Amino acid sequence: MHTVSAYAGDLALAGAFFNGIGVSAWADLRSEHVGRYLATLGPPLASSTAQRRMSSLRSFLKFLKRNGAGFTGELPPTGGFRKAKRLPKALTREQLEALLAVPDVGKPSGLRDRALLELIYGAGLRVSEAVELEIGSVDLSSAAIRVTGKREKTRWIPLPGQTLRWLERYLSDARGRLARVPSGLVFLSDRGKPMLRQTVYLKLAAFSRAAGLPKAVGPHTLRHTYAVHLLKGGADLRALQELLGHESIATTQVYTQLDVAEVQRKYRIAHPRK
Repeated sequence: MHTVSAYAGDLALAGAFFNGIGVSAWADLRSEHVGRYLATLGPPLASSTAQRRMSSLRSFLKFLKRNGAGFTGELPPTGGFRKAKRLPKALTREQLEALLAVPDVGKPSGLRDRALLELIYGAGLRVSEAVELEIGSVDLSSAAIRVTGKREKTRWIPLPGQTLRWLERYLSDARGRLARVPSGLVFLSDRGKPMLRQTVYLKLAAFSRAAGLPKAVGPHTLRHTYAVHLLKGGADLRALQELLGHESIATTQVYTQLDVAEVQRKYRIAHPRK
C-alpha cells in the first residue's frame, strides 16, 4: 500500500513538472520533456528516491505506450540513480592479525577456520571460491591454487608463505578428522559436509567480536584488505586485476578506491603499447 502511494505521489510530482513547462496532457509528452524532468532528480535528492521516481514514470509511460494512450517517445533509462556500492574498509595489519588469531587451532575445526581465513585473505578469494575450492586445485609444491571464479573464468593464484603453511597444516592434521565421507572439497564443515557461505559469514562475525573489532568483518572485507595491502605494497594494478579475477581494470579501480586518473596513469605506464 505504501508503494502504491509512493508511486502515485511520484507521478503527481512528474505531472506537476510537465504542466509547469507547458505540457498539459500525457499524449503531448516528448522525450525531450522527459529528459528535462530527469535532470531535476539529481542531488540533493536521495539516489533511492530519484531511482524510484524515474521507475514510476517509466512504468507509467510504458503502460501508456502499450495501451496506445498517446505517448510515443522513448522510455527513460532503467538506471542512473542507483546508490553507489559501498566498499568495506580495509583492515589494518594489527586488526587482521587479531582476527586471524581468534580460532582455536588446537581443535580440527579451529585449524580449519584459521586456514580458511588465511586463504581468503592470502589469496584474495571470494567466499564462494573458498568454499568451493577442490583438493585437486591445490598445488602445495608450487605454492599456488587454481580458482574458478565468475563466468567460469579460471586463474592461478600464488600463496604467501604463512597462508601455505596454515593450509598444509590443516590438510595434514585436521581435514581427515573432519571428513566423514569422501569429498573433493578442501574445506569441510564440522559434520564433514561442504561448508556453506552463510556459515563463513556467521563465523567471521563471531571472530570479529572476539577480536574486539569495531564492526563485524565479512569475507569481502578480507578480500578487499588483500587488494589494498598488495597495492600499498607496490603491486602492479594489472597484476592485481588478474589475481582478483576482474574482467576489467575499471572494476579493480573501484575495488581499491583509487582515483580514476591515477588508475589510468598507472595502466598507461604498464601497458606495452603506450
